[in-house]
Amino acid sequence: MPIHHTTPDDVHDSAEELRTALKDNGITLPSLGIDLPGFAGSYGVPLVALGNCNAATARKLTEVLRRAASR
Repeated sequence: MPIHHTTPDDVHDSAEELRTALKDNGITLPSLGIDLPGFAGSYGVPLVALGNCNAATARKLTEVLRRAASR
């Protein structure tokens, strides 16, 4: 998959859009945010950090993704 160069605004917008979409499906990832070292590293692509979640949230996320994939 090709690497798309993004701006800081792009990565912030992407994180917020993801946060909203997850919330719309009853899912909260408290650690969702921006991977700040990605701005300084040689990789050169800012990353959205999904963070950690508990088992119940992982199951809910799995359920939502499976339901979406079956459409």
